[in-house]
Amino acid sequence: MSKPITPSLSRPLDEGPSPQMQNLLQRIARAGRPALWDMGVEQARQAYAASSDVLDIPPPKLTEVLDLDCEARDGVRLRVRRYRNDPERSTAGEALPALLYLHGGGFVIGSVETHDILCRQLALHAGCTVFALDYRLAPEHPFPIAVNDAWDALVWLRENGAMLGVDAQSIAIGGDSAGGTLAAVCAIMARDEGWKLALQLLFYPGTAGWAQTASALHYGHGYLLEREHLDWFFGRYLRDPAQRNDWRFAPMFAPDLRGVAPAWMGLAGCDLLHDEGVLYAERLRQAGVPVTLREWPGVTHDFIRMGRALPQAGQAIRSAAEALRQALNGTPAKAA
Repeated sequence: MSKPITPSLSRPLDEGPSPQMQNLLQRIARAGRPALWDMGVEQARQAYAASSDVLDIPPPKLTEVLDLDCEARDGVRLRVRRYRNDPERSTAGEALPALLYLHGGGFVIGSVETHDILCRQLALHAGCTVFALDYRLAPEHPFPIAVNDAWDALVWLRENGAMLGVDAQSIAIGGDSAGGTLAAVCAIMARDEGWKLALQLLFYPGTAGWAQTASALHYGHGYLLEREHLDWFFGRYLRDPAQRNDWRFAPMFAPDLRGVAPAWMGLAGCDLLHDEGVLYAERLRQAGVPVTLREWPGVTHDFIRMGRALPQAGQAIRSAAEALRQALNGTPAKAA
């Protein structure tokens, strides 16, 4: 069961994982797999891809799953996977609302494939078209290339709405973890361009350049995402440690958040990034942005891709999908 939380860091940090989560963490520890930060980049990508659907539900069937591509500013073609599940409206030629989704993986691992089941569920439950982007990864493509790719895909979606069957006036952006970071950054950039996005949908986003919160200290080891992961990811994504203070990497440091899209944010209770999410929600609220902030206690980072093992995963995805449905259908955003 989720709970709405207010942007306060007074919540005790010793609740610990739920029984299902604790059992899962013990199983992972017993498997004795090498730590990601001890792997090479390609080995880490393969390991992440191989485990991406092990704990998740079977892929829901949709009426359409189609790979497209869009052009980045340097001429490279980026894969974009389109998910649809509304045959009557799409067959009739009706322009549908859309979500551009950006996968997690620390800017180094992950892909459209690793988040396929998640995107299928969002398309199924939200009643919109989902576009998932394969943005380019570091270290081959360091900061800010992932940001540029995400923005270029959003521009492509908006400018080619008619061709893509999308209502260009009803677009949301979302992502998890590093993808949540990219989504938050694109929401700021859209505001700067005078574009009105319906929603920014953020699952446990990274929002600060330095993991120095209470949750980062308490949950930095033994809870799936560890501080060593962040060091490994950021060391490959950033060319200079000073870039940790760039708001395009750490949107918490954006000078002004007034006028950005309303936000729905889902956090994991046992996640070192938990407090970054709370603090970012507080900054948004102080800027007058409607925010719905929800927490699933007892689970760790990446729990939304563990639907077979954790009931909280399905709960979180349905909660996000309902918020997305309401935002894309023009229901006024409500802070919670």
